[in-house]
Amino acid sequence: MTKPPVGGNRSGRKLGQKVKKGKLKASSRRWLERHINDPYVQRAQLEGYRARAAFKLLEIDEKHKILNGARRIIDLGAAPGSWSQIAAKVTNSTDADPRVAAIDFLEVDPIPGVRILQMDFLDPEAPGKLKEAIGGTPDLVISDMAAPTTGHRQTDHLRTMHLCEVAAYFAVDVLAEGGHFLAKTFQGGTERDLLNMLKQNFRQVIHVKPASSRAESVEMFLLAKGFKGRQKTGSETETEDEAAE
Repeated sequence: MTKPPVGGNRSGRKLGQKVKKGKLKASSRRWLERHINDPYVQRAQLEGYRARAAFKLLEIDEKHKILNGARRIIDLGAAPGSWSQIAAKVTNSTDADPRVAAIDFLEVDPIPGVRILQMDFLDPEAPGKLKEAIGGTPDLVISDMAAPTTGHRQTDHLRTMHLCEVAAYFAVDVLAEGGHFLAKTFQGGTERDLLNMLKQNFRQVIHVKPASSRAESVEMFLLAKGFKGRQKTGSETETEDEAAE
């Protein structure tokens, strides 16, 4: 069971530490203080996860059971790799039998059992390479992708929402029937057309915000559960009918 940190922490580090004034800008100092005093950051270090984001996935799974029975997983926007660490564990993925494929334009240190692609997910070749790397049909597509910030809030918002949309269409293209899709989005920002598309293809579509997602953050996660399966094209239906005759 994933429990939020309470009180202090088990790492031995005291909360409420201050960063000494020096060459750091005030804004940088405040960010660093928040980071080193974040109990989820400290817990991630203690439990061997590469980032506090691990607890977002674990908390979502605790309630919605999206990792249960997953045999193959694709991780989009994987850096630094905490979600892929969890994915490799739940799928029993190994280097000899990899069941997790991950992609990010940033470099990701090797993770046992994970095929890592360093490339932009928007690269036209990326979807095909991910399908090849996973070695089978995934039961779960997870995406923590966010566009590099420009400093213009609306632009950043639109760019990240575009990534969410591309990830959703990719999930519909590759998921096994009954599979799930989880992606980062923003409060009030999911486009109606995208929601309608997901509702047509999945049995349940909801927004979730785990406790480990900072309260001041506008981030949420879009969860689509129970993929209904791809609709057969006319040619595919004709082929099946001919085979049955």
